[in-house]
Amino acid sequence: MDNLKEYKNFCKLLSEESGEIIRKYFRKEISIESKKDESPVTIADKSAEEKMREMIMKEFPDHGIIGEEFGTHNPQAECQWILDPIDGTKSFISGALSFGTLIALTKKNEPILGVINHPILNEFLIGDNLTAKLNGQNVKVRSVQSVEDATLLATDHLMVGDYQNRKGFDELTRKVKLYRNWGDCYGYYLVATGFADIMIDPVMNIWDLMALIPVIRGAGGEITDYQGNDPVKGKSSVAASKEIHKKVIDILN
Repeated sequence: MDNLKEYKNFCKLLSEESGEIIRKYFRKEISIESKKDESPVTIADKSAEEKMREMIMKEFPDHGIIGEEFGTHNPQAECQWILDPIDGTKSFISGALSFGTLIALTKKNEPILGVINHPILNEFLIGDNLTAKLNGQNVKVRSVQSVEDATLLATDHLMVGDYQNRKGFDELTRKVKLYRNWGDCYGYYLVATGFADIMIDPVMNIWDLMALIPVIRGAGGEITDYQGNDPVKGKSSVAASKEIHKKVIDILN
């Protein structure tokens, strides 16, 4: 895509500006609101998304936006920016470092760029389906030949049974070498950078998911929905190294 370099540079600017806002509120006393789904939201989430939306509308006025906090703008546009200002708000309000900002750019509903930005850790991970770079350096998923040698991550195993086959998930946790709850976007970051092998979410929204796809693919991994189908059309996700992804799907289901 001719404009890909321009879009990548703009993603870095979005990450820097939103990160500056988020850092102001991290580990500070701020009010916490509950949304309709009872998930928390703060002034940091709202202010960071507002800033990114303002920048996008100024730089690319013909593009659309889908944001977790403020909904849809210009939904008929061919190019859509999909924003989750703080993926892992529960971690953010708890003072944990494992939250991040997710930024995706889609063209004709297909994700062409994805960003996982960790503003406290100063780690900017961007993928374009072919490559993934962390602070400018190429990263790759690690090669693991069996599920028994893998590190499995998940955001919240308590909710798996509400959306997917709990028995299959429990079987997978028993098979792997290590299972931990290093979740939200941080889990996908660990898979893409070669420190973990499987990351699972039984239910996802579009703003949780779209940025992860070009990152995992760019790092040489496989990402699908929970049943092994196209993640773009899904509402769940399983990311893993290509050697074990199909086996993981089989066990889960």
